[in-house]
Amino acid sequence: MELSDANLQTLTEYLKKTLDPDPAIRRPAEKFLESVEGNQNYPLLLLTLLEKSQDNVIKVCASVTFKNYIKRNWRIVEDEPNKICEADRVAIKANIVHLMLSSPEQIQKQLSDAISIIGREDFPQKWPDLLTEMVNRFQSGDFHVINGVLRTAHSLFKRYRHEFKSNELWTEIKLVLDAFALPLTNLFKATIELCSTHANDASALRILFSSLILISKLFYSLNFQDLPEFFEDNMETWMNNFHTLLTLDNKLLQTDLVSNAIQFLASVCERPHYKNLFEDQNTLTSICEKVIVPNMEFRAADEEAFEDNSEEYIRRDLEGSDIDTRRRAACDLVRGLCKFFEGPVTGIFSGYVNSMLQEYAKNPSVNWKHKDVAIYLVTSLASKAQTQKHGITQANELVNLTEFFVNHILPDLKSANVNEFPVLKADGIKYIMIFRNQVPKEHLLVSIPLLINHLQAESIVVHTYAAHALERLFTMRGPNNATLFTAAEIAPFVEILLTNLFKALTLPGSSENEYIMKAIMRSFSLLQEAIIPYIPTLITQLTQKLLAVSKNPSKPHFNHYMFEAICLSIRITCKANPAAVVNFEEALFLVFTEILQNDVQEFIPYVFQVMSLLLETHKNDIPSSYMALFPHLLQPVLWERTGNIPALVRLLQAFLERGSNTIASAAADKIPGLLGVFQKLIASKANDHQGFYLLNSIIEHMPPESVDQYRKQIFILLFQRLQNSKTTKFIKSFLVFINLYCIKYGALALQEIFDGIQPKMFGMVLEKIIIPEIQKVSGNVEKKICAVGITKLLTECPPMMDTEYTKLWTPLLQSLIGLFELPEDDTIPDEEHFIDIEDTPGYQTAFSQLAFAGKKEHDPVGQMVNNPKIHLAQSLHKLSTACPGRVPSMVSTSLNAEALQYLQGYLQAASVTLL
Repeated sequence: MELSDANLQTLTEYLKKTLDPDPAIRRPAEKFLESVEGNQNYPLLLLTLLEKSQDNVIKVCASVTFKNYIKRNWRIVEDEPNKICEADRVAIKANIVHLMLSSPEQIQKQLSDAISIIGREDFPQKWPDLLTEMVNRFQSGDFHVINGVLRTAHSLFKRYRHEFKSNELWTEIKLVLDAFALPLTNLFKATIELCSTHANDASALRILFSSLILISKLFYSLNFQDLPEFFEDNMETWMNNFHTLLTLDNKLLQTDLVSNAIQFLASVCERPHYKNLFEDQNTLTSICEKVIVPNMEFRAADEEAFEDNSEEYIRRDLEGSDIDTRRRAACDLVRGLCKFFEGPVTGIFSGYVNSMLQEYAKNPSVNWKHKDVAIYLVTSLASKAQTQKHGITQANELVNLTEFFVNHILPDLKSANVNEFPVLKADGIKYIMIFRNQVPKEHLLVSIPLLINHLQAESIVVHTYAAHALERLFTMRGPNNATLFTAAEIAPFVEILLTNLFKALTLPGSSENEYIMKAIMRSFSLLQEAIIPYIPTLITQLTQKLLAVSKNPSKPHFNHYMFEAICLSIRITCKANPAAVVNFEEALFLVFTEILQNDVQEFIPYVFQVMSLLLETHKNDIPSSYMALFPHLLQPVLWERTGNIPALVRLLQAFLERGSNTIASAAADKIPGLLGVFQKLIASKANDHQGFYLLNSIIEHMPPESVDQYRKQIFILLFQRLQNSKTTKFIKSFLVFINLYCIKYGALALQEIFDGIQPKMFGMVLEKIIIPEIQKVSGNVEKKICAVGITKLLTECPPMMDTEYTKLWTPLLQSLIGLFELPEDDTIPDEEHFIDIEDTPGYQTAFSQLAFAGKKEHDPVGQMVNNPKIHLAQSLHKLSTACPGRVPSMVSTSLNAEALQYLQGYLQAASVTLL
């Protein structure tokens, strides 16, 4: 792909089409760009376009496309082709920093993100001059450039907040600090001085404050791993400057600078070596009164976000997004101060809480914001340790949470008008979510119908919080790890609960509300058969919703919970009435067909999982509607997308389990295609285990004669992979497969196929793979398969008793006893680095497992063998009767004492002896 004007013009035209709202125009353009992005110079064409195009829309589109291209392709994945040629990689790194710093802010942000993605993979080893190039730009004096550098540095270094401590990480941070700490400190001091110089220039202050925000974020990231020696000398200066900024009564401080400055104080006050900076009572009181309380107030901007930008408000409030609000920062500062000064801080704020509640009581309609601050203060004071999953796990004992709940939270929720004081309603519901582990169950039970009632609230925040609170309550665990609330306790509310949840999806702004859909899923899961009478109506509503969102999938969490709810509907109904599966197929198949025909990539893995669940519900043969789909599942294009693979394998396994005879007779010409899929999968280190899942199902379920002609070739492919790229994961899967093969076709058949490929290969496999590696096998069913297979090799394979293989009989028995009695060998060689399927980069949607479509664990030897140790003893006894004297002699002379003792225990338990 040449860097030519003609190619630039073609690229411009296709980028324009990707912005078209009409899917018929947009999708082909997206597919074209996907098809050419592997060509050399493609990323350089994008960079040239965003630099030289006269059309700002195209420039921005090119920058976003470039960032997404880097996100999909920059990482080099083992065993996969390098998606960006080395020349393009070098050219990108040589030009991107300069291009980013000379671009308008909208484009600068996209390129900054791209630099961050490249930096995650290449910095510092493959991009050693990046830091120098960035630090040198601090000298420019141009704050557009400086802020570009700071923004890039922030996106590059913020991962230090979330990574586990390691010598490698600390070495990298030290490298960054050596180059960055002093220039950053000097820039901070100079910027503070410039704020004083330009105190009356609003436009200059906005730019300077944006720099201070980024500097404080960088300081937070670089200090997160607690390497204090680099900033320790200047800490008091940093703290005093931020403290001074926060006590200014300046309207320009209505910016992110405030929340970042407060977060800075919060991070410092938690560190033991800075404790002395906060010990003075006057400092503590000043921070509480002049920094925390004013910034907990519900401001006009908060009110505007609550009413007009609810989705962003919820994201910030519930999920703690990166761009923190002032209120969250103030709450974090309270928690930070309570770490060392819990008593004094609780004392200071107790008075504030009481006076604010009194002000609210005088005139609720005017003074409701006073109560809002009081609730926030109580929440912050009481929350010592918190997780997203469990709420508060450790609370401040100086705060009576139940009393506050009964006196100040429940009364607001009991109000008949769900639309009155929406902010206080949201506060109260959030209090339930946060302190659900501290409030007694009887009070929580009282709140459930109140929450159901608030699903009807017009405020998006209120009905979203109500849905989220219900979902959290329904997941709570009580004694014996059972759900705290039983289906019987919620049953009285089932109809109104389901009605209000689905009605909430029709409220303005909530048609794809992930919290509501998650609450629907959780309600189904908790209530189980209590929802069966409502399923016909519910599945219709879910199907209509699925059809609507499939036109333009944009909310991945909502979509995931929707498919989970569909799976639960199927599972719960068909458990009670398996014949009902046809009703679900009638309801779903039209929508599924449309999704597959329109190639809705985000939904295809989900559709395959739901189809697997439906197909597995059929007890006998495969319906013709499924068989018509079978050939299409083998098309290579479907298998090119990594996200499809686990779901497709699962679906093919369902076909093999339910209709192997039909496939063998009506679709015998498709067996090579099935084996072609297996061949593709085992060639990949990331997906070889999926290939074995498919192969195991073929061996277990297909009639032997239908695969006879392919067996030898299967083993040859496996040996080629072993020879070229042996990994622990592959060996574990290989061991399970050969033992399953042994169980299915017999021990002699296994020996013969090995030796048919190469003389004496059976002995080599025993000696080099089975005996030394069997301890690595994990999973109860997998271990059982291996135990039964090895038992067959020991007792049903004549060459093991009367050829050169006999010398391996006792070591094989010893390895089997080791499999039973020794800990699993979970060591993995240092050079092996497996890629999780979810983390494999690529254009495709990653695979998302549906929990409620989960495949039941299948034990292929379950009906044959209950206890594999007893089975071994009985099989050895049978062998010893066929050749008296030999087995006891081999066991007693070669087996080590400990293994012999275990074996005698098995024989005793089976009530048999060796003759």
